[in-house]
Amino acid sequence: MTGKLHQQRQTWDEKPVLRAIYGDYYRRIVAACRPGRTLEVGGGSGNLKALLPDVVSSDIVVLPWLDVAADAQALPFAPAVFANIVAVDVLHHIERPVRFLREAERLLQPGGRLVLLEPAITPLSHPFYHRFHPEPVDMAADPLADGPLSPDRDPFDANQAVASLLVRRHAAALAEAVPGLRLSQARYLSLLAYPLSGGFRPWSLIPAALVPAALWVERGLEPVLGRLMGFRLLLVLDRAG
Repeated sequence: MTGKLHQQRQTWDEKPVLRAIYGDYYRRIVAACRPGRTLEVGGGSGNLKALLPDVVSSDIVVLPWLDVAADAQALPFAPAVFANIVAVDVLHHIERPVRFLREAERLLQPGGRLVLLEPAITPLSHPFYHRFHPEPVDMAADPLADGPLSPDRDPFDANQAVASLLVRRHAAALAEAVPGLRLSQARYLSLLAYPLSGGFRPWSLIPAALVPAALWVERGLEPVLGRLMGFRLLLVLDRAG
C-alpha cells in the first residue's frame, strides 16, 4: 500500500496538469472550512499541506510526510477537538463509511465541518467510471450499513458510488444514523478537465496551460450541468450546535 502512495506522490510531482486540477479542489475545500484546527483523513501523498500547513494529516499507513497513522473508522483523538475534518477520495474506500461519519461527529466541535471530495456518479460519469476505472461502482450498496470489519480487506478496495448514494438515496437515513451531522452542501463539479487529465495516470489529454481556462468555464456551467455530467462531488456536513 505504501508503494502506491509513494507512486502517487511521484506522479503529483511530475504532472503539472494534476497539480492544477487538484489545486482547484483544495482551494474549494479550504474555502469551505471554518476557522480552527483541521484534521485531514486519508492524507495520502500529503498535498493539502501546501495550502493548510498546520493541518493534522493522517492515513492508515505510516508515511514520512504525514502526522498520524490511524484507521478512519477509529481515530485516536479526543472528542470535539477539530473545527474541520477533510477527506479527498477517502470515503468510498472505507469499509463501513457510517463508522467514519460517526467518528467525524465525535471529533468535530459544535459548528464544525466535515468536507469531502468524492467521485460523482452522473449520467456522463457513470459509464466512464464503470468501464475505464479499476474501482467498482455499486449503486445497490447501502453506504450506512454497519457490521463486522474484515481483517483481510485491502484498504484500497472501494465503491465509487458511496457519496452519490448518500446524497440521492440515503439522505434521510443519514440524518437518522448520524444525527449530529447535517448535509449542508452537495456540489457537482469537474465536468471535463478532470477526466481529460487522466487523474493519477501518467497520460493527459489536456495541456496544463489550458486547465485554468477550462476550470473557469466549468465553474459557470456546474450549477446547470453538474448533476448531468459532473465527475466530482463536494460534500459539506455541519456539526450540530
